[in-house]
Amino acid sequence: MSGVAGVTAMTRAAATRGRRRVPLVLAAVLCLLGLGPFGSPGPAAAAAARAPLLAYYYQWFDPSSWQRAKTDYPKLGRYSSDDPAVIRTHISWAKSAGIDGFVVSWKSGTVNDRRLDLLLDRARAQDFKVAVIYQGLDFHRRPLPPDRVARDFRLLRDRYARDPAFFRLGGKPLTLFSGTWEYSTADIARITGPVRGRMLVLGTEKNPAGVRRLAAVTDGDAYYWSSVNPDTNDRHTAKLREMARTVRASERHYWMAPFAPGFDARLVGGTREVPRQGGRTMTSEYEAAVASRPDVLGLISWNEFSENSHVEPSVDHGTQALDTLRRLRGLPAAPDPAVPGADHRAPRQGPVFWPNVLRMAGAAALLVGAVTVLAGRSRRSAGARERETRT
Repeated sequence: MSGVAGVTAMTRAAATRGRRRVPLVLAAVLCLLGLGPFGSPGPAAAAAARAPLLAYYYQWFDPSSWQRAKTDYPKLGRYSSDDPAVIRTHISWAKSAGIDGFVVSWKSGTVNDRRLDLLLDRARAQDFKVAVIYQGLDFHRRPLPPDRVARDFRLLRDRYARDPAFFRLGGKPLTLFSGTWEYSTADIARITGPVRGRMLVLGTEKNPAGVRRLAAVTDGDAYYWSSVNPDTNDRHTAKLREMARTVRASERHYWMAPFAPGFDARLVGGTREVPRQGGRTMTSEYEAAVASRPDVLGLISWNEFSENSHVEPSVDHGTQALDTLRRLRGLPAAPDPAVPGADHRAPRQGPVFWPNVLRMAGAAALLVGAVTVLAGRSRRSAGARERETRT
């Protein structure tokens, strides 16, 4: 190749090589902004960001509770659920990871009522939300008497659900009924009928047939699936989508999709272990939950230490789960949490506006500079080839 045609062809080729480099530079800059393709949220994560995220929360802890069936312990030490400083710190950490509220385990009783009041007080003060999952089974997994359950749901409606800290969907306070599979449809109708006009009651059925059975007497389903291993269960994502379709077959019904960081309940009679794999398990389960287009995301769990599904900062796992959750929700990293023995005051949240502005400005400057350098290199390369051809 020689003459003007040859020079023109080489010039175009050099320019094309320069243009091909630009998308790579742009991707790197977008990565700095948290918008790029390298481990950053994609369209599914963006959709999930619009779905509220609630974490299941357990308030049954006394100092003696930590002596049974535990292989890991909280960073905050072996706390009591009556400690308002612990609750304050829990809420602060949860908010920093993109959690909008807790779904607290409850049934009526002096201790449980006191602790629910305390959690609602702290949530109200910290602009956080609370929903309730009613524990319809006893310690031995037997259903409570339907009359007692009906009475407790009326108490929820009359005493707690009007609290401004109570989480709402479609304007109604959200409650879940754990163990619905152990009750007849008629019993659930007697329990939920008097309260559904003023609050939502979601069942906790485990399959589409169960959802269909209760469609007329509940307001949807919150599937509590903590023991799935996404690496070995090839129907995990498909099942969540099937559950979601079944729920939405009924008008004004809500779907709450589960995900967890891992699971190990062998000390409480279980046989299955789901390793955390450095956050990969949580990421897989989160993506499957998001794919089902949930009305609410249900994180299992904040502090279920007996089943080792906890995301609360702990001795063995540190902040790994919350760090993973922040990445999934597109949030910046947070400072290290308090350690056992430290005071439990919530960490101060500094302003994020100016750091983000500076980061964006720096990334834009980097993009302009990189494109300019690449264009200059392309021109110099083309000029050198032109001179070479002419000689």
